[in-house]
Amino acid sequence: MECKFSANRGQNELGVRIGDQEIPKSDRFRYLGSILQKNGELDGDLNHRIQAGWMKWKSASGMLCDRRMPLKLKGKFYRTAIRPAMLYDIECWAVKHQHVHKMGVAEIRMLRWMCGHTRNDKIRNEDIRGKVGVAEIVGKLRENRLRWFGRVQRRPTDAPVRRCDYGTEV
Repeated sequence: MECKFSANRGQNELGVRIGDQEIPKSDRFRYLGSILQKNGELDGDLNHRIQAGWMKWKSASGMLCDRRMPLKLKGKFYRTAIRPAMLYDIECWAVKHQHVHKMGVAEIRMLRWMCGHTRNDKIRNEDIRGKVGVAEIVGKLRENRLRWFGRVQRRPTDAPVRRCDYGTEV
């Protein structure tokens, strides 16, 4: 049995023991589908989301790399299957510019591959997006965050998520 835990409080605390066996500490672990890190950063979860997008890509690569398929249809499939896998549960993150950039890089690599172009072809990213009919991932991320904010605002004022919004204790 493999079991690890994370201690966020301090380095001098006692370890967890089961019987005579001590459970090792871990810097990151998976909880409810998200990757939690000891330092509180989102890099592990971001890499997991990008990897989930590539896994969806791989499962559909036969269709996405087929030259006989219209590019607009490939773009529609990308928007409905691959992008949601990458953006799942990201609306409540405190994203940094580097996180958005990393997601954008992964997305444009997928779109270029879908179109059959490489960076050596020197085709601008905007042109690739126009051919496929896919907007930038920054806009979709902003849209998802605003949708989440609207859901929070429609909750009753005594709901725990609303009490956190106003800075009161829960």
